[in-house]
Amino acid sequence: MIEEVSSMVFGVWFLIGAALVFWMQAGFAMVETGFTRAKNTGNIIMKNLMDFCIGTVMFCLVGFGLLLGEDLLGIIGKPGFDLFTDYANFDFSGFVFNLVFCATTATIVSGAMAERTKFLSYCVYSAVISAVIYPIEAHWTWGGGWLSEMGFHDFAGSNCIHMVGGIAALIGAACLGPRIGKYTKNPDGSIKVHAFPGHNLPLGALGVFILWLGWYGFNGAAATSVSQLGSIFLTTTIAPALATVTCMIFTWVKYKKPDVTMCLNASLAGLVAITASCDVTDCAGAAVIGVVAGLLVVFGVWFVDNKLHVDDPVGAVAVHMMNGIWGTIAVGLFATDSAPEFALAQKGLFYGGGAKLLGIQFVGMFSTIAWTAVMTTITFLVIKKIIGLRVSAEEEILGLDKTEHGLSSGYGDFNTILHSEFGEIEGTVTQEISQAVPVTKITTGEHADAKFTKIVIVTRQNKFNDLKTAMNKIGVTGMTVANVMGCGMQMGASEYYRGVPLDIQVLPKIKVEVVVAKVPVREVIDAAKKALYTGHIGDGKIFVYPVENVIKVRTGEEGYDALQNDD
Repeated sequence: MIEEVSSMVFGVWFLIGAALVFWMQAGFAMVETGFTRAKNTGNIIMKNLMDFCIGTVMFCLVGFGLLLGEDLLGIIGKPGFDLFTDYANFDFSGFVFNLVFCATTATIVSGAMAERTKFLSYCVYSAVISAVIYPIEAHWTWGGGWLSEMGFHDFAGSNCIHMVGGIAALIGAACLGPRIGKYTKNPDGSIKVHAFPGHNLPLGALGVFILWLGWYGFNGAAATSVSQLGSIFLTTTIAPALATVTCMIFTWVKYKKPDVTMCLNASLAGLVAITASCDVTDCAGAAVIGVVAGLLVVFGVWFVDNKLHVDDPVGAVAVHMMNGIWGTIAVGLFATDSAPEFALAQKGLFYGGGAKLLGIQFVGMFSTIAWTAVMTTITFLVIKKIIGLRVSAEEEILGLDKTEHGLSSGYGDFNTILHSEFGEIEGTVTQEISQAVPVTKITTGEHADAKFTKIVIVTRQNKFNDLKTAMNKIGVTGMTVANVMGCGMQMGASEYYRGVPLDIQVLPKIKVEVVVAKVPVREVIDAAKKALYTGHIGDGKIFVYPVENVIKVRTGEEGYDALQNDD
C-alpha cells in the first residue's frame, strides 16, 4: 500500500516537474530578450514560442519514436505512431516529459543567433533538431541505446541537452556571422570587439530566476525517493550559488566592478554543470563543480568573443556548451556512493573509483559532440544554401520586429507618438493663419537692436528642479525641456560589459534650452553652474549660441516682443 501511494505521489511529481521544465521556456525568452536590443524583442519572443510549438509537432510525428521507440542496434528507436494508433496504452507522462526536454534543447540556439536570423530559417532549424538531431543522440543515453549499456551517466541533460544545444548554437552563430559592427579591424590588423549592451536587465534577471526555479523540476522530476529528491535539490542549489559568487569575485578583481550579466550567466552555468551529476554527487562535489563553472563561463564568453570571433549575444556557448562538457566530465570525477539511490557501477575518480567511469563519460561526450557537430553543420549549410540564414543589412539595422513581424516595437505603448498619425489633439481647433489677430510689430525703440542668445544646458535628470528654480529666480520663465541620452567616458577609467570595454557609455540626461534677450547671458550661466555643481563627473555642460531672430507663431510677433509672453 505504501509503495503504491509512493508511486502515485512520484508520478504526480514527475508531471509537475515536466510543467516546471515547460515554464523554463519563459525564462529563456526573458534572458534572451533582456540581453539583446529592444528592436528585436518581438522576434525573440516569437522564436521561443515556436521552438516549443514546432518542436511539439515534430516530436509527435518523428522525434518520440526515434528517442523512446524499440531499440534498433543501440543507435535509434523504432519510429512509430502509437500516439495515434494505440492511445489507450500510450505512455502519456513519458511523452510530455521528454517533449519539454526536447524543446529546451532547441531553444538554447535562439539566443546565440539573435538579432540577425531569418525567422523562416530558424523555424526550419527548430524542426530538424526536434525531429532528428536531439532524439537520436538522446536515445543513446535515455532510450536504451549503446551509451546506456556502456554505463554512461547523464541524469538530466548536461550532455544530451545543454552541450548539444550549445554546440548547435556555436555552429549556427558561426555560419550566420556577427551582428553589424560587432567586430572591426584595427589599423594593425587586429580585431576589435565591440560591446552591444542588452536593453532590459530586469527582464534578463527575471529569466534567470525563472530558469533556476524550473531547474528543480529539470533535475528533480525523475527522482524515485524523497531522500534522492532532497539531495538533488541541494546539489541543484549549491552549484549555481557557488558559480555566481565565484564569478562575482573574479569579475570584480579583473574588471574592477562585479559584472551583473556575467553573474547571471554564471548562475545558469552552475545549473548546467550540475545537471548530469545532480543525483550522484554530494555537497562538496557540487561546490567544486559550481566554482569551476563560475570561472569557465567568464573564460568562455571571452574566448568566443576574442579568439573565435563568434557573436553570441547571450553567452549560450559559454553557458551551455562549455559547462555541458564540464558537467559531463564531472560525473567521472565526483560520483559518490554516499548519494541516495546511488546505482552506478563505479564511483568517480576523486572518490576512489578509478578512471573507468571518467573514460566512459569521455566516450559518450565525444560521440555526442561528433553527431551533433556533423548534423548541425549539414542542417545550417543546407538552410543557408536554399533559403538563406541571415536577413539583409537594412533589415538588421531596422530591427527584426519591424521587418520580420510587422511590429513597430515590442513595447508599442512607449513609442513616441506624433499627432499627425492620430489626428489633432482633442479639444484643439485650427484656423487659417490669415485669420490671426493683427499685431503691431516693434521695429524701433530701445529693444530694436536686442541681442538674442540660446543657452542649452545638458545635465543629470535629478537636477532639473534645482535648475528650474534657479532660472525662475533670475527671470527666465520659458524653457524647452527634453529627456535625452548622453554619452561620455572618463579618460583612463574604462567600463566593461561582459568583459568587453565599452566604447561609449550612454546615460539618461535632461536637456534644457532657453532663449534670452533681457536677462544677461552671464547671469544665466552663473545661476546654472551654481544649481548644477556637485564636483563630480556628470555635472553637465552649458552651450551658448547666437540667435538671429525669434518669431511667435500665434501672433506673428518677432524679435524681443516674441519672448515676452507665455508661449
